[in-house]
Amino acid sequence: MSIRIRFILVIGIMSLAAIGAFAYLSYSFTYNTALAEAKQKGDIVSSFLAATRSFYRNEQRPLIMDIVHEDRFYPTIMSGFAVTRGVWDQFNQKLPNYKFKQATLDPLYPPNKADADEIRLIAEFENNKGMVQKEGVMEKNGEKFFYYAEPIEIDKQCLRCHGDPKNAPKDQQDLYGTANGYGWKAGSIVSAYITYVPIQNAVDAAKKSAIMLFAYGFAGIVVLSLVIWFFFEKKVVSPITELEKRASEISIGKNLHQKIELISNDEIGSLGTAIERLRISVIKLIDRYTK
Repeated sequence: MSIRIRFILVIGIMSLAAIGAFAYLSYSFTYNTALAEAKQKGDIVSSFLAATRSFYRNEQRPLIMDIVHEDRFYPTIMSGFAVTRGVWDQFNQKLPNYKFKQATLDPLYPPNKADADEIRLIAEFENNKGMVQKEGVMEKNGEKFFYYAEPIEIDKQCLRCHGDPKNAPKDQQDLYGTANGYGWKAGSIVSAYITYVPIQNAVDAAKKSAIMLFAYGFAGIVVLSLVIWFFFEKKVVSPITELEKRASEISIGKNLHQKIELISNDEIGSLGTAIERLRISVIKLIDRYTK
């Protein structure tokens, strides 16, 4: 393998490694920035929903419970779950890519049924009662979301509707039946509020940016390799090949009177000067022995 090829390989491999590392760092930076922005948005949305629930629970619900007969059940004004869902439905009209779910192991309202990932989250909250929130990345139907989850701990007020189905409001039994959403225990965690912030577009953009960066870098390496190839051919390989030819000729006494032309003042020029001195020395040596 020639010096030229080895040099280009070394430069190419080092450049590819550097560009690959830079592309990875670019992807990581963009991805982490997207996660940080999604976390901030998730915090804002979750805080808004929490404030809505707190206002309903502390200000509205006590008044409603005093007014409405105990056998009556109007979800939109008597259920914190339904109120939160209604607020979210209005919010979702403006930002349809965001998702919110009151993921529940055994819900009254079927769409709240927790999937496999959400079941694991709820179980983690149940096993770690001191955990007040959890966040991370989750994939739903092939799309990545940043999720922000908060556990729902069952208190005594919840048991009016979710304890023994016999004690639940008659309207609720007529509306949802008595098969699901009952038998909850105070202090247990069977549900979680989960806000999903879309990050798929940001992830795709980060990947595209990294790929484009690597592609441009690779193209640059190809161009650089061609430049190095032609530079070596003209400035290094051709002069050395010519000097090697002249040295071989001198070694057999051929073209001794043909002067070696110096083409540069660098190391190759110094090599040419040395061979030129060798040529002169050979001529002098031959002249000495022929006299």
